[in-house]
Amino acid sequence: MVRSKPPSKKPNRGVDFKKIKRKIGKKLPPPKNQTNTEIKSKAIVLPEQSVASERSGMAVNKKGLTLRELLQQTSHHNAKIRKVALNGIRDLVLKHPSELKLQKLSIIEKLRERISDSDKLVRETLYNLLKTVIFPSLKEEFTGSMISMMMAYVFNAMTHIAIDIRLMAFKFFELIVISFPSSFLLYAEKVLDNYVDILKNNQIYLQDKSKLKSVLAGLVRCLSLLVDREDILSNETKILEHECLHSFEVELPKDHSGMPSVLKRIEDLVPLLVNSFHDSALSIQAMPVIDGQSFDCILYTLQNINMAVKVVVDEINRPHMSHEFSSILPSNGNKLMPNTMLMYLKKLGDSFPVGKIYHSAEKEGERFFILNLGITEIFLHLITWIDDPNLFEKLLHFIETLLLKQGSRNLSATKTILEKQLVSIISLFPRIVAVSGGWRLRLLEAFTTAFRNCKVESTHCLAYLAAIEEMLKDDSAFKSCDPDMLSYQIVWLQELPNLLLKLGDRHPPLSKVILKLLLQIGQCSPQNSPLASEYNCLQWRLKEFYGTQVIAGPVNYGPFIKLPTDCQELSICCLYYFSSLNPDLLQSITFCCLCNHLEPSVLLRIIEVLESAFRAAHLPISDYIGFLVTLIARFKVYPGLNTEL
Repeated sequence: MVRSKPPSKKPNRGVDFKKIKRKIGKKLPPPKNQTNTEIKSKAIVLPEQSVASERSGMAVNKKGLTLRELLQQTSHHNAKIRKVALNGIRDLVLKHPSELKLQKLSIIEKLRERISDSDKLVRETLYNLLKTVIFPSLKEEFTGSMISMMMAYVFNAMTHIAIDIRLMAFKFFELIVISFPSSFLLYAEKVLDNYVDILKNNQIYLQDKSKLKSVLAGLVRCLSLLVDREDILSNETKILEHECLHSFEVELPKDHSGMPSVLKRIEDLVPLLVNSFHDSALSIQAMPVIDGQSFDCILYTLQNINMAVKVVVDEINRPHMSHEFSSILPSNGNKLMPNTMLMYLKKLGDSFPVGKIYHSAEKEGERFFILNLGITEIFLHLITWIDDPNLFEKLLHFIETLLLKQGSRNLSATKTILEKQLVSIISLFPRIVAVSGGWRLRLLEAFTTAFRNCKVESTHCLAYLAAIEEMLKDDSAFKSCDPDMLSYQIVWLQELPNLLLKLGDRHPPLSKVILKLLLQIGQCSPQNSPLASEYNCLQWRLKEFYGTQVIAGPVNYGPFIKLPTDCQELSICCLYYFSSLNPDLLQSITFCCLCNHLEPSVLLRIIEVLESAFRAAHLPISDYIGFLVTLIARFKVYPGLNTEL
């Protein structure tokens, strides 16, 4: 048998790469040559930090930032940080009001830079900060120089390339003039230029109705300040006299030298507004339902036209109109009115009435009614310049319908807007009657019906009384031989005591107006005239105003006792003008004199007026002596006794 060779042993060689078997799911170990980059350190604890020591006693906000740091952050490149900084300024100022007083100039200088901020949220945050904190807190310390600082950036923003910044600039301007009304008079010309520019390009910039609404609403505010400029200047002058704010005094306009240039801007503005209204009117009449944004835009447009017309008409009727202004207005007989305005306003008249006022759905009918009411108010200011008989006829018919249907319309959704416009129409009624021609009696009948049906608590009541006073303030109204006019005057007079009793003592200002009107009629009515006779007949109705008594019963005092002293004085003066004082009315007055709640000064005034009435033979001697004896017995007056009433 052959032996097999044993296997030869291979020599052991070194392994270059050892293959390691890895298990699935296990994390690989780090390489052996990996560098450890971990850094370990220990905190250094100091007993007191230098920053904390520097801030001790300083005004900081909730996050511990000072006013200086917050103002610096308002210029940060990050919009979020700018917004947070503005909110931080709000917190700091509310927490430390003295900081705003001390650093107001620095604050305004930094905040004004954000008017043109590229971020919408930052601009809105600034707007709210100025509206709710800065302006209210600095109301009495905001000088003319500070307003100029703000206005420079506002007007710069109005010419910005971004439309959103431009529109927001108008909001900032509106905020400034609301807070400081007299500032508008200094910048009226410039801001109207910007309004003209943006309305010229409304098809480009203002396609969004909300943006158009914002612009028109701001313009309404500005033009209303022009209408009330006399009152604004008067109030500002009084403030300066009382508070010696000489820093702003030099910037207030002292005359109307700047009005011609302002009126030229208004003349440019009216055609744009009329065209905007005309386009909007065509679009809403094609709508099955008028959306809220479109209605608001067209309503604001009419309000702007109305304000613009009022400014021009008021300036024309000014007694001392400047030569510069009269030279830019073309003449039309004895009247002056820009021809361009008249031409475009006639275009507005051609669209009257808008919509189907009386056949539309209830809500839509109300909206069209309000729009037509706005157009009517505009043309009532221009009543001297209306040379279109057809338009004049339509306006008078609308006014008659308005007065007759005033009490029967249920106008809940638009009640506030409508009431404001109705008051304006009623206040212009005396001017309407003066030129109404053949419509005069129809309008007087409608006016009288509406006055009698008017709720005494409504805002219309005061407007009706003011219109009646306007129609009666001329002496010729009392001497008129027109029987038709006299019959309406008697109806108005008879209604006044009823209003006094309905009011009671709840509305002293309105009661004062009524008593003033009664006194005016008593003073101006010619002796033995029909109106004077009717005035005497009011005594029976006025008994309840003073006080009445059922036989052997308590006295029921009327509103006279609880009304303020000025109202009591007017009612006492009315007694003198009764040609023969009725004993029943004298008894009612005596009840008031015996009342413990009557002021002694008022009692003495009653005695003085009744003595004057006795000397004028308006009070019989027997009644007068009986009145005095009653007072003597009540207050136990004896010769030589010094008695306090």
